[in-house]
Amino acid sequence: MSAAPSTAAAIPPVALAGERDATFARVIWRIVPCVTLIWFLAWVDRVNVGFAKLTMMSDLQWSDAIYGAGAGIFFIGYFLFEVPSNLLLQKIGARKTIMRITIGWGVICVAMAWVQTPGQFYFLRFMMGAFEAGLQPGVILYLTYWLPAHRRGKALSVFVSASAVSLMVGSPLAAYIMDLTQGAWGMKGWQWLFIVEGIPSVVMGLLAWFILTDLPARAKWLSSTEKEHIASELADEERRLGPRQHSFMASLGNSRIWLLIAVFFCIIAGNATLVFYGPSLVREVGFTDIKTLGWVMGGIYACGWAGMLVNGWLSDRAQETRLHTAAAAALGAIGLLAAAWFVGQRNPAGVVAALAVSSAGTMGAIPIFWQLPGQYLSGSAIAIGLAVINSVANLAGYFSPQLLGYLKSTTGSYTRGLTGIALVELLATVLILVFIARPVRPR
Repeated sequence: MSAAPSTAAAIPPVALAGERDATFARVIWRIVPCVTLIWFLAWVDRVNVGFAKLTMMSDLQWSDAIYGAGAGIFFIGYFLFEVPSNLLLQKIGARKTIMRITIGWGVICVAMAWVQTPGQFYFLRFMMGAFEAGLQPGVILYLTYWLPAHRRGKALSVFVSASAVSLMVGSPLAAYIMDLTQGAWGMKGWQWLFIVEGIPSVVMGLLAWFILTDLPARAKWLSSTEKEHIASELADEERRLGPRQHSFMASLGNSRIWLLIAVFFCIIAGNATLVFYGPSLVREVGFTDIKTLGWVMGGIYACGWAGMLVNGWLSDRAQETRLHTAAAAALGAIGLLAAAWFVGQRNPAGVVAALAVSSAGTMGAIPIFWQLPGQYLSGSAIAIGLAVINSVANLAGYFSPQLLGYLKSTTGSYTRGLTGIALVELLATVLILVFIARPVRPR
């Protein structure tokens, strides 16, 4: 009498694949909506100062140079605390880290409502950057604990695209909040903007504690079979990838890491210009009604969201990231160059169209770029490497608003600043095409 077949052997491969797909679908629906909503709120609170500027500047008698310095100093805090945040995540877990980050920046956002001096403005913007530091690379790292690369790409695209959605939805929302609350309880609309948009972050930080789980092995909401599905696929991926750089200190000597930092720096220079000065550029050419301006900016940022999704889909279909990142960055730079021209010509339709093109390209480059570091790093190197790439490159968010604010104050025009930043973003395309080798596809 022959032995009875094993349970695994008795289950058709298609059925096993279906079970695994169901397991990872459950993981995605548990984790991704939570972290995506948190990232959405992070961007709402990070960039609402761009709309607050429209009336806050005159109320407080501040110059464009003061605003540019305050908008940019966020990224100094971001730079200094991003690596420590990811180190802390490895030590205490993602749940505590994400809760700390989200509640912290929410409280700071609310406190912005009572800022009166440039010094207070600089301090709170610095602290907001310090609290938010580590969120994006932390979530990217967190997803590697749960999803192999072939299941992680779409989840990452959804997560990263929340920044564009927040700009698309947050622009008209900010305009209406400021308009409807102006004068309520003796406070300005821009003050209410910070309060109304900061409180949901505090609430979401508390909810993250109950929703997120640090590791699959600790997930009480997964069965033992489901945990085995996750462990098996992650182990298979580790074997397939083969030897990569595991030591972070050793990876610092890898020129490709510094190349990735330079590329992302150039992309972020363009992105920071769009989010911190987009409303001011549109108002510059005649859109003075704040609600109309909000809808115009929502449409511009909607193009950025579409650029993220379309470029992600094209990249996945072609199984290629290098050229898709380079082409998107080039499109973003071309849009900024066109915006510089149309601002000088006082052409409203041209400025809006140019910013829409730049938004689609610049934002479309970001999620595809984040597929590149995993080609070179693993282990502790990727945990800290992601934070280093993000934190150093985001210093562009400090320099580009400073540059625009300074040149606007000294020349009376945004044209020179936009042109300079467009050329910086175009450099990202050059660096990718010249120095990042085309990957060899497996046969």
